[in-house]
Amino acid sequence: MNAFRDRADAGRRLAARLVEAGSVPARAERGEVVVLGLPRGGVPVAAEIAAVLGAPLDVIVVRKLGHPEQPEFAVGAIGEENARILTAGARGLPESAVAHISAVESAELDRRVRRLRGDRPPVPLQGRTALIVDDGIATGATAAVACQVARARGATSVIVAAPVAPPGAIADLAPLADEVIAVVTPDVFHAVGAWYDDFSATTDDEVAAILTQPA
Repeated sequence: MNAFRDRADAGRRLAARLVEAGSVPARAERGEVVVLGLPRGGVPVAAEIAAVLGAPLDVIVVRKLGHPEQPEFAVGAIGEENARILTAGARGLPESAVAHISAVESAELDRRVRRLRGDRPPVPLQGRTALIVDDGIATGATAAVACQVARARGATSVIVAAPVAPPGAIADLAPLADEVIAVVTPDVFHAVGAWYDDFSATTDDEVAAILTQPA
């Protein structure tokens, strides 16, 4: 058996870890904390945390920038509010190549924002704590961009939380977030899915349905 049965189990355990660490109150003051899932897989995890905290749930839509020759290898990420971050993997790539990748992913990001949030405006973050949640952190690029988006929307505090994250990724995110929390922090890390018994793909339809459920 792996560390987590599925994303719901991971979300409940992460919620307990957040409360235990004192990062958030057991029942968040109304409007004090907004839980923000990173689509797609982070949203089912975030939904469990929002339920435990009694906090509003929303998404921050981000897109990985894949290397032109190895799309699975992230060279950066983009997000809403025109946020962008490049990793060390982008070194040596022509700016024209990075611009092309960014343009392609930006179009997909806009499509996904419309698909997932529909006509609803983002939950306001001004003066609130943004709790950014993913189902696991590998490089940290998408979480880093999400931090930029939350800051741009006026969050006074930003917490990044995931069920599993290697120490290196946590260290990289530390300057960007007020706190980074994980349940499991393995020194040997191959893939997020390796820590789940069930890591079935989450669809846009599932994410959209979760976001329209009553709080």
